[in-house]
Amino acid sequence: MHIVDGALSSPVVIGGALIAAGGVALGLKKLPLERIPAAGVLSACFFVASLIHVPLGPTSVHLILNGLAGLVLGWAAFPALFVGLLLQAVFFGFGGLTVLGVNTTNIALAAVLAGVICRPGVVRGSPFVASLWGGLAGGLAIAFTTVLVGASLALSGEAFIPAAKLVFFAHIPVIAVEAVLTGMAVYLATKVKPELFGALTPGKAI
Repeated sequence: MHIVDGALSSPVVIGGALIAAGGVALGLKKLPLERIPAAGVLSACFFVASLIHVPLGPTSVHLILNGLAGLVLGWAAFPALFVGLLLQAVFFGFGGLTVLGVNTTNIALAAVLAGVICRPGVVRGSPFVASLWGGLAGGLAIAFTTVLVGASLALSGEAFIPAAKLVFFAHIPVIAVEAVLTGMAVYLATKVKPELFGALTPGKAI
């Protein structure tokens, strides 16, 4: 999911950076103080999970857990995931600094979209129903991310279209795994800490 430096055209890099900057600014504005610890934990989970790469044919895949971040944080997923991506780029060379904005947009925007679609079902349902919606959010977040990554590559030139297709098909197993893991995490959270999915800002929903 991490696009490397030099792979994208300048317009795509600039566009991704502008969207990421707007998302981070909006996310910080919508991040209440009581939700900062959760943002830190989810950022750390993303950082660790996405460091573990599994070879799959000519490429490799990894977990992201951005669906869970979208459910819990909403727009605040942008700054949380941005921090994880920044640390990975600086310390491990994953992705890169010039494409940090694009990578943040591809992963965090997908998280927000999945959260918008599935969070009402998580909040209003029983723990079992919430877990189903959570699983859907986990799968959708990865699917949305693969589409955005593919679009970033395709918009950078026709030569990248085969790579864009490969990214999607290679992550089909990840969609299933993330759906199961996110569903289980949501089920557990609704049992022990249901307020985790409460209002993201005082008096407001996502």
